[in-house]
Amino acid sequence: MTDLPDEEPTADDDAPGVAYDGWRTAPLESGDVTTRSGFVAFAGRPNAGKSTLTNAMIGAKVAITSDKPQTTRRAIRGVLTRDDAQLVVVDLPGVQRPRDSLTGRMQRRVESEMRGADVALLVLNGAEGVGPGDRYIAKQLADLRVPVVVAVNKIDRLSRAETLEVLVAAAEIGVGEDVFPISARKGTGVPALVEHLVGLLPRGPFFFPVDERTDQPRHVLLAELVREQILRRTFQEIPHAVEVAIEEVERPKDDLHVVVANAWVESPSQKGILIGAGGRMIRTIGTAARKELERELGTRVHLDLQVKVRRNWRSDETMLDRLEID
Repeated sequence: MTDLPDEEPTADDDAPGVAYDGWRTAPLESGDVTTRSGFVAFAGRPNAGKSTLTNAMIGAKVAITSDKPQTTRRAIRGVLTRDDAQLVVVDLPGVQRPRDSLTGRMQRRVESEMRGADVALLVLNGAEGVGPGDRYIAKQLADLRVPVVVAVNKIDRLSRAETLEVLVAAAEIGVGEDVFPISARKGTGVPALVEHLVGLLPRGPFFFPVDERTDQPRHVLLAELVREQILRRTFQEIPHAVEVAIEEVERPKDDLHVVVANAWVESPSQKGILIGAGGRMIRTIGTAARKELERELGTRVHLDLQVKVRRNWRSDETMLDRLEID
């Protein structure tokens, strides 16, 4: 078990992750046999902070974050390349009992990605302690026949005594020989975790171009950025019942993108909530989403965001295929 850090660096609470300048230098040729490369799959309960940790490791926003369950619905790959290694982080949906076609697909994706990983990282929510759900996931990881590392996240919310208590519980969870206390939000302990994970990767050439941060298709990433702003402003059933699809992206001018997006919900009442009185909610969401799209695309953006109803889309296999949730 690693030592507790003496100090915690500070960062903006809303920052997607902390970039560590020393991690990336001029990469070697991808065929150089001295390099290491591989996939590290993140496992954990919903809201353990896996997406925030992904962004912190990569040093860029490749996964959306919120405090709502089911924020991550797809396998999101973030790529960290440095001179000696390429670490591909696989941010996965939280492990949960399938309740419909959507969560069934999510759970199958988790299981598939874990089987294909070179290393598994179990992310625990330190603020909630180690519970039965964590032990259930640990038992599944024990059968993978790959190295397992445990990260206890959100230690910035704990006292030193509370942190020590949860680290002891994590060490007794029955999987993984190494336990790292971290704060993905502030970056505490993340560099040491990355170094350890790199050391577990097999030797081999790089899988992705050295300047690539994620393998997400652009339209999926843009849709996720819009959905993130919906999640941050809605409550009750809306976060679970909404999905966003990008219908069109055009660039009529060098400094302008036109993005057409649909926000799908399951009932007219949900549509009314998302639009809001006098259209105020959807305008607020649209303004915030446009700023995120402009940051990603590097130009001005005109966002045409519509709300549409598709009853029970979470159990509609055709709709899930259309939304590329596999």
